[in-house]
Formats: sequence, C-alpha cells, structure tokens
Amino acid sequence: MTSDGNPYARFRRALETGNETLVVAAARELPQVALDDALRICLVLRGGDPDRYERAAVRWLGRFALEAREVTINDLRVAAGALDALPEHPAEAMELLQRLCVARSVG
Repeated sequence: MTSDGNPYARFRRALETGNETLVVAAARELPQVALDDALRICLVLRGGDPDRYERAAVRWLGRFALEAREVTINDLRVAAGALDALPEHPAEAMELLQRLCVARSVG
C-alpha cells in the first residue's frame, strides 16, 4: 500500500489544506486521533461553525485533563482560556497550548 492509501497520510494532507470537511472526514478514518492532531483539528475548525469548534475544544480539554502528566487545575484554566482565544488569536493560543503539552508530556 502506498502512502496515498494510508489513512494517516490522507489525514495529514487534509490538515495541510485547512478544509474542515476534508479534515473531519479523514479523521473519521483513523482508529485514534492523537492529542496533538486533535489540537490541529481545533485549529482548522476555529473559523467554521462556532458550535462545532466548541465541541471539539471541550473534547480536547477533557483529553488533555486525562492524558497529561501531573496536570493541575491551573493548567486546565490556562488551556481553556487559550482554546477560548484560539479563533481570534490562533498564533498566541497555539503557542500556549503547545507549551502546556510539552510541559505535561503529552503529544
């Protein structure tokens, strides 16, 4: 099977397009979406349907709470604030979320 047939390769290409429909369809083909990829999905969804973005962001926050090492309530507050700011300030919000992920050994 070539990389064209690999579901993860299709998912990565969909992320590169920034097309919400392609990203969601490609993500559904994956057996599991890693937390860092789920954050990239949030980034793509931020400009579309606000309710869809909100659901994805809340799911990401819940997964972060469960998967992060030694996560604190303050970490969750910071992450929630960054997710709330992501639609208007994507660069700053993503940087903050990525720093949190690195600090808490999730990816």
